[in-house]
Formats: sequence, C-alpha cells, structure tokens
Amino acid sequence: MIFRIGFVLAVLIATMAPIDSVAQYNVKDTCIFSPNFSFHFGWQWPTGDLEERFGSNGVAGASFNIKNRKNLIYGIDFSYLFGTVVKEPGLMQNLYTDAGEIIDAEGQIAPVFAQERGFTVTANAGKIFSWFGPNPNSGILLKGGVGFMQHKIRLEHQENVINQLEGDYLKGYDRLTNGIAISEFIGYYYMSNSRLANFYIGVEFVQGFTEGRRDFNFDTRTTDSGQRRDFLNGFKFGWIVPLYKRQPEEFYIY
Repeated sequence: MIFRIGFVLAVLIATMAPIDSVAQYNVKDTCIFSPNFSFHFGWQWPTGDLEERFGSNGVAGASFNIKNRKNLIYGIDFSYLFGTVVKEPGLMQNLYTDAGEIIDAEGQIAPVFAQERGFTVTANAGKIFSWFGPNPNSGILLKGGVGFMQHKIRLEHQENVINQLEGDYLKGYDRLTNGIAISEFIGYYYMSNSRLANFYIGVEFVQGFTEGRRDFNFDTRTTDSGQRRDFLNGFKFGWIVPLYKRQPEEFYIY
C-alpha cells in the first residue's frame, strides 16, 4: 500500500510540472527548472528506542524531485533500511535449549539469523543556496520532510523447518513497528555544466514516532505498548538523473 501511494505521488508531481520542463537550458549561467530522479545510498546509526533494538544499518533507495528556477526543491523519497545487528532483549528466548541452541522439527540444530528490515517514505521540500559552486544550480542544500517509517526483525532459518517460526507464528517474533516520521537533510547539491556528473551528499536525520503493531510477543510474553522514539542519523549520497535538455553550444564562423 505504501509503495502504491509513493508511486501515485511521484506521478502526480511529474504531471504537474510545466511543459517547459523539457526545454533547453544553459546550466552555466541560468537557474533552471529541472525535474529529476535520483538513486541514493548511505549508512545510519540509531538513537532513542531504536538503539536498544538494532545496530547501524545501510540505506538505499530512490527519489523524484523538482527543482524550480528559485532553487526550491520538492519531491518524494523512498529509502529501504537493512542491517545485520539485532539487539532486541529476549528475542526467541523461549526457543533456546539449555545449551543455547534452537531445534527444528526434525530434531536437528537449526541456525537462525536475525536481521533488520524496514523503510521510510517521505514528502520533502527545501532550498539550494548557491553561495558557491560551478553554476547557480549548485550549492548548500537544506531540506525537510514528513512521512512514514516502518521496521521489523527478519528471522531467517534457511532450509530448517521450525514450527514456531512458520506462517502467522512468525508475527509473534518480528516486532513489526511503524508510524509517522520527519526528516532533515543538510549537504551539498552539485549540478555540472556538462550534465555528466550530478549528485548530492550530506547528513540526514530521521525521527520516527512509532508504535508496535503486534498484539503479543510469544518469546517475552509481553505486548509492545506505548509510543516509541526511533531515530536515525547518518550519511547519504545520491546520484541525480536530470530530465532537462541541455542547450546546444553556440558556434561562430568568421
């Protein structure tokens, strides 16, 4: 459902762009109108309640943005979160034997790997301050957003069949959590004169105000209740694919 909403918003933003979005511009000396797609990746460190559940995580995703002629920028951003450090207290404690092992349905020792999975979807707006750079379209980027955060614990046990971790039973262990989120970004936005290299880089802060969505945790025999403050801080790099047409070079014959 969230993916569909994000796609619809991106289409709406694109269709609302003026016709001259495909016109030809001279980036060197003009602040241009430029719709664009970007693909980003980075690394984040959790704080708040999230630090008690997970370690650092990677992030990868895509964005659709529109930069207008006043260097205002707005759009939608999707980020996929993934990590391998899970610190959730009491996770699967009811499945371990006295020897600290988990036994599958055939009586064999079954390794279980816990991983972090999640995503954020935000609508963003900000401004590029062209205090320095190769052209008026580059400079310091300040941006904020509001949207949705979700994360959970993924339990992978490969070819072993563990009845307690199959089907709907798995929901009693995954700690599915989601809620509203806000984000802030500060960095540098670079649009080259040749259109060959366009990117942004900086630091991003995400604050999720979330709640656990499972009625009961089978391992701890408790319920996740109350609001959580799940915060992420990290570095982000994005490669930009602009949709404007470059103005052809002028040639003079003497």
